[in-house]
Amino acid sequence: MRAARRFRATRGSAMSALSRRDQWGPMRAESEIMSIASAAAARTRDIAFLSSGSQEAEDARDALVARYGNVQPEEADVIVALGGDGLMLQTLHRTMRAPKPIYGMNRGSVGFLMNEYAEHNLPERLAAALPSIIHPLFMRAVDVRGVETTARAINEVSLLRQTYQAAKLSIEVDSATRLSELIADGILVATPAGSTAYNLSANGPILPLAAPLMALTPLSPFRPRRWRGALLPDAARVVIEVLEADKRPVAAAADHYEIRRVTRVEVSMDRATSLIIMHDPGHSLDERILREQFRY
Repeated sequence: MRAARRFRATRGSAMSALSRRDQWGPMRAESEIMSIASAAAARTRDIAFLSSGSQEAEDARDALVARYGNVQPEEADVIVALGGDGLMLQTLHRTMRAPKPIYGMNRGSVGFLMNEYAEHNLPERLAAALPSIIHPLFMRAVDVRGVETTARAINEVSLLRQTYQAAKLSIEVDSATRLSELIADGILVATPAGSTAYNLSANGPILPLAAPLMALTPLSPFRPRRWRGALLPDAARVVIEVLEADKRPVAAAADHYEIRRVTRVEVSMDRATSLIIMHDPGHSLDERILREQFRY
């Protein structure tokens, strides 16, 4: 194994500020956050390499660790995720309490959130990478026993019927009832970053990353049949009530985390939490989302 290279420059105050959870309040300018992320990547010394566990990803990790060394994610300046979009979402969730720049390289299938894989010139790529800021959704769900569960979602919060019976839901936005009865397979609330995932498959709109919006998209609506959903300001608070919950059980999911037999779900944008994804110049998340709108 070759001796691990150490990059010039030490971990400075930029990463110290980046890792403190109290620095990520809603009043903080995103331009400042992006500057800190760029500075952290440019001054990178310690990298944590994470793998999805596939053979391809494990081989890539072994090669990169041999060349650049490896530290634990908690000690890293930048995390390099090797896999597909699923690993990127897992890594974002894992670091949510102490966000760090995450640079993904595709060793999976889709790789919409990932950069192209290459062993060479990683320090230069990290130094040149551009940050994108993502805010997750905050979900508060209550089940039929009255138990309350909270979770965050980077892509979407979805409600789905659990049986052959269609879900029957009511929708409230900022304390005003907007739809007293929706009969459908379910409904979802998506972030701009998640608007090209499940939301797009459900014929929901693609949202620019910087748009202060959330997509509210029905899943196979039966009544009202022609309702296509709504675009909501990201300051809105959405409350979805499950009608006839005993007869028509519904599950709620925040990305991969599921709660069964819910009766009420509240969804809002958590702008106090800012997550950072790094991309090569010319391939930013904004650019990828824009390109998606011209593919259909």
